[in-house]
Amino acid sequence: MEFPERSDVDHLIDPQPLPGFARVRYEPQTERLDDPVGAAREALDALDLDALPAGATVAVGVGSRGIDRIDEVAAAVVDRLAERGFDPVVVPAMGSHGGATPEGQREVLEALGITEETVGAPIDARMAAAELATVSVGDADLPVYFSEAALAADAALVINRVKAHTNFTGPIESGLAKMTVVGLGKQRGAKSFHSTAIAEGYVEALTAALDVIERETPLIGGIALVENFEEEIGHLEAVPAGSFLDREPELLERAYEEMPTLPVDDVDLLVVDEIGKEVSGAGMDTNVIGRYRVLNAPDPETPDIDLIYVRGLTEATKGNGNGIGLADLTRRSAVDGLDLKKTYANALTSGSLSKSKLPVVAPDDEFALRTGLAALGGYDPETVRIVWVRNTQDLGELRVSDAVVDELPDAATVVGRERVGFDDGTAGFEAEPAGDSGA
Repeated sequence: MEFPERSDVDHLIDPQPLPGFARVRYEPQTERLDDPVGAAREALDALDLDALPAGATVAVGVGSRGIDRIDEVAAAVVDRLAERGFDPVVVPAMGSHGGATPEGQREVLEALGITEETVGAPIDARMAAAELATVSVGDADLPVYFSEAALAADAALVINRVKAHTNFTGPIESGLAKMTVVGLGKQRGAKSFHSTAIAEGYVEALTAALDVIERETPLIGGIALVENFEEEIGHLEAVPAGSFLDREPELLERAYEEMPTLPVDDVDLLVVDEIGKEVSGAGMDTNVIGRYRVLNAPDPETPDIDLIYVRGLTEATKGNGNGIGLADLTRRSAVDGLDLKKTYANALTSGSLSKSKLPVVAPDDEFALRTGLAALGGYDPETVRIVWVRNTQDLGELRVSDAVVDELPDAATVVGRERVGFDDGTAGFEAEPAGDSGA
């Protein structure tokens, strides 16, 4: 596909004067767990390991998210299992991510710092999944699958963050239950689950599938993590199998209280430097941007963002651009970094097709911003409300246009005034000269 060069479109939209920007440090009050590695080792002992024979194989499910210190926590769990006399093996619990291939899922783990050398255990990344049973969910039949690698072990556990989901709201969202059903379901299980969940409800499908897995597999529990606003681990605990649905709602409530959000809810243009699977399952957190774009699921009520411009992909996402379809604009360099096989594997498995659509592709930053500002209608640099973030996970430092400054909450502090400049069409921030208002 050939996208227009700058010379092809430059005459279509006149240059726009840009507003001044404030660089902001956003620091809501939060709690941090001082020693998550030690906490993981201790928490593991709360699971029912005593019933296992010496030398028993324990499958440790680890997903594709960029969770704080996930490599260290996974290594601590593996190390403690070995100390207890067991034989741990890491199993990627990420559904179709990594292009739904063993090599791709190993690559995703490696991008998170998890290799056989760093974690101290073999990684069994085979994609095969066994069908355990078929259950009825509403008017649909849901075949339930489980990783053959995990099923072959004497016991299985998962490590995951409990947080708001990117497609739905409910008493359980992202967490141990979802990783068990969808992550350890591998591609077949993830596809089966999402097909049913879109029609009959995510919580209903999760509940029905988890019941089968708890009955038919050697699942012993999970290590649940809750992150704070700074994306640091604020809480960690072990949850035994059979208790996921009872415990996760309270952990989810805590996650909602702590989760990153923008400092303001009314935004004309949100600029996102990078999206990626380690940032969010949807590339950028749908709760931060206020867009689910999922059938049968209304978008979040807040924030209210008119347009979104995505500038690129993270290195760790390895070309999986799922979520780029949530944007209205992107640039050519972002599209050049897409691996459509990985992106489509994600979209086709989840059934959330809109997240992998291409937005309007601009040749560079300068023209993308010009396009976005013109599309707002009645553009005025003195009143336009722009928020500019690195990604939707790292919101501790961001930039806002001058019109937003007076509405920032007490937890936000202006630490500098800047202007946007362009080097061969690529945007960059530079400090304003002293005494320059930037208006």
